[in-house]
Amino acid sequence: MTNIIFMGTPDFSATVLKGLLESKQYEILAVVTQPDRAVGRKKEIRMTPVKQVAVDHHLAVYQPEKLSRSEELEKIMALSADGIVTAAFGQFLPSRLLDSVSFAVNVHASLLPKYRGGAPIHYAIINGDKEAGVTIMEMVKEMDAGDMIARRAIPIEETDNVGTMFDKLALVGRDLLLESLPSYIAGDLKPVPQDKNQVTFSPNILPEEERIDWTKTNHQIFNQIRGMNPWPVAHTLLNGERFKIYEATPVEGLGQAGEILVIGKKELIVATGEGALSLQTVQPAGKSKMTIIDFLNGLGRQLSVGDFFGQ
Repeated sequence: MTNIIFMGTPDFSATVLKGLLESKQYEILAVVTQPDRAVGRKKEIRMTPVKQVAVDHHLAVYQPEKLSRSEELEKIMALSADGIVTAAFGQFLPSRLLDSVSFAVNVHASLLPKYRGGAPIHYAIINGDKEAGVTIMEMVKEMDAGDMIARRAIPIEETDNVGTMFDKLALVGRDLLLESLPSYIAGDLKPVPQDKNQVTFSPNILPEEERIDWTKTNHQIFNQIRGMNPWPVAHTLLNGERFKIYEATPVEGLGQAGEILVIGKKELIVATGEGALSLQTVQPAGKSKMTIIDFLNGLGRQLSVGDFFGQ
């Protein structure tokens, strides 16, 4: 049996961890995840999804704010694991930790060398890519730069958003890891270097990138909206206040960018730089997320055709 330290944080990682726990080939010596954070309006402290799985399985859990030069690092290294598996952990691993194990692999949610970094699924959707995927790669000190052990792609459907693709790719990553790891450990699967000429990056989304630019085409904004749903959520301004848009559909329409073209009982259509968008799910400032029908039956009554978003 191969002894492993698992490192990860969100639901994507938890799915991969569950796969390893269900396998008879591995023993998880410990789990390393990010510290618990305050979430929601009430700022409740919640365990990370990976910690919840670890607790449910009575595994040792370490949560260093920064792994390098931490007391937790010394305890982790003292476990003398055979290898490390990471999936969306969110921190760099110190070189001496990597050097202390026989192998260290990462489950990365992109088709490397495309989209190295922390938001690969977001960028794949925002950029209008037709497919996304998972790469199992060796861990090195440079971000997502290790040799590739295995890759698998799946299509991005027009109905997909970040949330649905995370769920799909978590299963892809779990299965691909379980299929490829035994051969890799045995030395039968030789990693392939990444083509440095094809490298692109997907850094975490900046706050200013969440703002909708209504001069873009309806399909560009459509991809931005679903590429930020359910987080961090694309937004615009309405009467000077933030107005979040979770879902919208590209439609035909002609008007000035951000202009409200149609207000009906069940639809609110806004002009873009090319075409228009029919808003579907929104969240006005200080309110909960709601359907466009509920919005139009309430706050939307204050709007008129010819009013503008983004001003």
